[in-house]
Amino acid sequence: MMDSVTDGHKTKEQLMRELVELRQQLAEFETLETERKRAEEESRRYSEKLQKLIENITKAIALTTEMRDPYTSGHQQRVTQLAYAISEAMGLDKEIVAGIRVAGSLHDIGKMYIPSEILTKPGKLTEIEFDMIRTHPEAGYSIVKTIEFPWPVAPIVLQHHERMDGSGYPAGLSAKDILLEAKILGVADVVEAMASHRPYRPALGIDKALEEISQKKGMLYDPEVVDTCLKLFAEKKFKFQKETPWQYQAVVRNKHTIVTSKLRGIKAN
Repeated sequence: MMDSVTDGHKTKEQLMRELVELRQQLAEFETLETERKRAEEESRRYSEKLQKLIENITKAIALTTEMRDPYTSGHQQRVTQLAYAISEAMGLDKEIVAGIRVAGSLHDIGKMYIPSEILTKPGKLTEIEFDMIRTHPEAGYSIVKTIEFPWPVAPIVLQHHERMDGSGYPAGLSAKDILLEAKILGVADVVEAMASHRPYRPALGIDKALEEISQKKGMLYDPEVVDTCLKLFAEKKFKFQKETPWQYQAVVRNKHTIVTSKLRGIKAN
């Protein structure tokens, strides 16, 4: 039998060479695919570690705010708990949810610029004192905007006291101009604040807080956010965690602050 090409068909040797080349190409493709998957996995792990690092740094920064105001200690953490639960229940993208967690942890950081005597005042605030309190979203924005977060954390912090009808502050934005993340954070902030003790009043309770957002749904608060929040408490039996889920806790003893973590304790000078 002859192996030469006589009628346009390939010879046995040609077919064998092409088969070997195809096998080599397939092997190279499989190698590249394996390397691609490995790179994607490494990128995913790096992204998770980076996000965790950002969250831990954020929590450590936020802790400095609460150290100045023992009456609202844990407020930012609890607001974050509820805002996170609302955003997840609404089915928002995980990146948006992650941004809400970080913004929630920092939403009151601007209070660092407000005298502690005002933050902890047991009586009713004067108009001037309340005006000072109202500056904290802008102060917080000025701090947070210097950090290059992968989420719009600074605008969320700035807008968390804006209201649907334009009666909020600092800019008096109306519904269409307020970020959804800020609307979620605003509802969570109101619920936690009303349910908890404040220097100027005892806790009003969760029922009163839910009544507030229910009655003013659509006027001050976003309807979908409010409905989701109400369902969380009514159907999911949501409860604020009594202890912070963070790795960092502040313990005040004899005017000395000790910041502890799971790894080590450091006594402040």
